[in-house]
Formats: sequence, structure tokens, C-alpha cells
Amino acid sequence: MGGTSTRGHNGQKSRSGFSKKVGFEGGQMPLQRRVPKFGFKNINRVEYKAINIDTLQQLAEAQSLAIINLQTLIEAGFISSSQNVKILGKGTLTSKLDVTAHAFSASAIKAIEAVGGTATTC
Repeated sequence: MGGTSTRGHNGQKSRSGFSKKVGFEGGQMPLQRRVPKFGFKNINRVEYKAINIDTLQQLAEAQSLAIINLQTLIEAGFISSSQNVKILGKGTLTSKLDVTAHAFSASAIKAIEAVGGTATTC
């Protein structure tokens, strides 16, 4: 193969054991160091799928339900089995419903109990 063993002449890549680090840009300041870091990721954050009470009203009317729980919402396609649900108070509720979810807003509890229903946290 000759004196340089097909590696060309002197330089970083001609040395034995050379391996380029991930993100190395030939000595230029790498992108991950040029772009600033910002923000904050809370490791304790609990993410909820928001469902309004007007959506619950439409679901109850369409399927003539009096009890709405997580299984009902999964079967209706609003959530997946791994999601947490929070019921929010947008819209109006006319039928008495017994609702079970992971969390409720204060306005949603007020609206559900105003028509005689119950809001149960699971």
C-alpha cells in the first residue's frame, strides 16, 4: 500500500486510532455549542388531555348515557388508555351526569353539580 497506506499525507485522519467525535465540525464551534440553551423542563409535570363539558353533553346525548367514565371516553375515541383526563368547564351541561376523571376544573365541578350530577376523581 506504500508509505502512507492509502491515508494520504499528515493530518488528523492519517493517525492510528483516529475516531471523529459526534458533532465534531473540524475545529469550528459545533452547532450544539453555538445555539443557546433556554427554558426549563419540569420532571414532575403531569400532562392531561382536556375535555370540555359541552363535549360530554354531546357524547351523553348521542349514546344516551348517564355515567361517563374513562372507559366510555376510550371507547368514544377521545383518549387513549395511557392518557390522563381533565374535565374543563367550557360550554353548558343540561343532563344529569356522573363523571369520573383524573382531574376537574373548579368551573366544571360547579357546572356538573348544578344539574344534579357528580364529579368523581379517580
